[in-house]
Amino acid sequence: MNLFADFETRIKNALEALDIIKEKRSEVDFGRIAIEPPRDPSHGDVATNAAMVLAKPLGTNPRALADIIAAALRNDSDVSEVSVAGPGFINIRLATGYWQRLLSSVIVDGLGYGRSTLGQGRKANVEYVSANPTGPMHVGHCRGAVVGDALANLMAFAGYDVTKEYYINDAGGQIDVLARSVFLRYREALGENIGAIPEGLYPGDYLVPVGQELAAEYGPRLHNMPEEDWMAIVKDKAIDAMMALIRDDLDALNVHHDVFFSERTLHANGAQRIRQAINDLTFKGHVYKGTLPPPKGQLPEDWEDREQTLFRSTEVGDDMDRPLIKSDGSYTYFAADVAYFKDKYDRGYDEMIYILGADHGGYVKRLEAVARAVSGGKAKLTVLLCQLVKLFRNGEAVKMGKRLGNFVTLRDVVDEVGRDAVRFMMLYRKNSEPLDFDFAKVTEQSKDNPVFYVQYAHARCASVFRQAKEAFPDLDIDSLDLSSSTGLITDPNELQLIAKLAEYPRIVEAAALAQEPHRLAFYLYDLASFFHAHWNKGKEQPELRFVNDKNRELSVARLGLVHAVASVLKSGLAITGTAAPEEMR
Repeated sequence: MNLFADFETRIKNALEALDIIKEKRSEVDFGRIAIEPPRDPSHGDVATNAAMVLAKPLGTNPRALADIIAAALRNDSDVSEVSVAGPGFINIRLATGYWQRLLSSVIVDGLGYGRSTLGQGRKANVEYVSANPTGPMHVGHCRGAVVGDALANLMAFAGYDVTKEYYINDAGGQIDVLARSVFLRYREALGENIGAIPEGLYPGDYLVPVGQELAAEYGPRLHNMPEEDWMAIVKDKAIDAMMALIRDDLDALNVHHDVFFSERTLHANGAQRIRQAINDLTFKGHVYKGTLPPPKGQLPEDWEDREQTLFRSTEVGDDMDRPLIKSDGSYTYFAADVAYFKDKYDRGYDEMIYILGADHGGYVKRLEAVARAVSGGKAKLTVLLCQLVKLFRNGEAVKMGKRLGNFVTLRDVVDEVGRDAVRFMMLYRKNSEPLDFDFAKVTEQSKDNPVFYVQYAHARCASVFRQAKEAFPDLDIDSLDLSSSTGLITDPNELQLIAKLAEYPRIVEAAALAQEPHRLAFYLYDLASFFHAHWNKGKEQPELRFVNDKNRELSVARLGLVHAVASVLKSGLAITGTAAPEEMR
């Protein structure tokens, strides 16, 4: 049961029945009516702006219209109170019986509670991480990996048909640098003293095993080949080895992709797929031959005003036209981006989401322009930028530098604090805001550590069932129909807890629509806070305890409430990719 969807229907039905609406039905639009929790919970359980948005087209005063609507809503047996606030906001308080039935619904739905049909099966592609395969993943990749994975999980739960995709940047200059770096380690494995790693090559020791494998497989044969011959062999070996490292790192973070798309496939067969994508844009009138103005600021010494093949991207929302084919006939990196988007579109995706680092902010407009041009405006493309993660240890900054070979790897972080702490904390701030990650704080067992606080709430739920088995040894808890006893749940604190559970479907849909998985992490923390607060009240007031060995029926009813809380916590934690432990020590 979705409380807010339910009352949206009820309120609109009540509006349809009003004479003032019937007289001018063609002039009013219900689309702007919001049904949501009041900002101040003391005002009620449900609030609507219906009178505020309908008063003008109806030619009446918002407050007067609110009084008419409120009178109609008071006829609903599930409504215990309706009040009008300010210039015409309507606040509704629900009857106890409604909360009891809603709790029954949550219990019956279990882990399926909150699942939505919002996406209506639309195909969505979420591409994230896509780190260059030049070494193990560092902590800078971690946030995008978690945000992308959680967003994909969230959208799937909200009814989208989601594909998780990784774009392997296995073409271009950085792969040549990788191959030369590996070849140096290969020579080292043959017994050659290679000295210091030359500037510009990757110095990390993670390349040593790759060089050793090449030496074991080929012996000195590669050393005797010209570069153009050994380069292809070493590239393949190096890319495979790096992707194995990356997949292993992602697995440690509980991140699993459905598709690994190789950029090199776009360049195969004479870059046939890139050529076809450019031809498609040309046919649609988006390509021309011309020159670009010099870059703003100081003019580079090597800049030349040469004719190139250009994408007329300014006509589809970009701030400048983009080169596709250079004056020497070679394709630009952006041309591969065009071909890659076209490949996604041809695979039938309605929505494409790119999770990129904050340093890729300049790519947003050009990618959006590509989507409009290739799909004719039919496909939606969204770029989410993840700001930097700053590492701290007890408040002291942890420095890292990838090219020096001493960077902090993703695996370092996961191994030290665990995947759950990493995943949840990477979501505990909006992706567009910087995030400070302190190794000490994310392992604290306190309310100030969100992941501990939420997981501890789930573990406490499990402990309540263990207590019930001790209190009532003859009670077969596993076979109980917990949804049938909710009529005994009447305490105001318990009803507040149900009201918090009622927000879950709305949070799922709102977070999926806004593509903001951090909203779910915030909600789980709030739900945990409500649960812990009620648990603590039971310490001072024994009659509020979930298990009361002197009241078997009430205890069973409260087990239903605890089961509902546990289900929502487990469901939400699963979307974030975080475990829901039964015990915590």
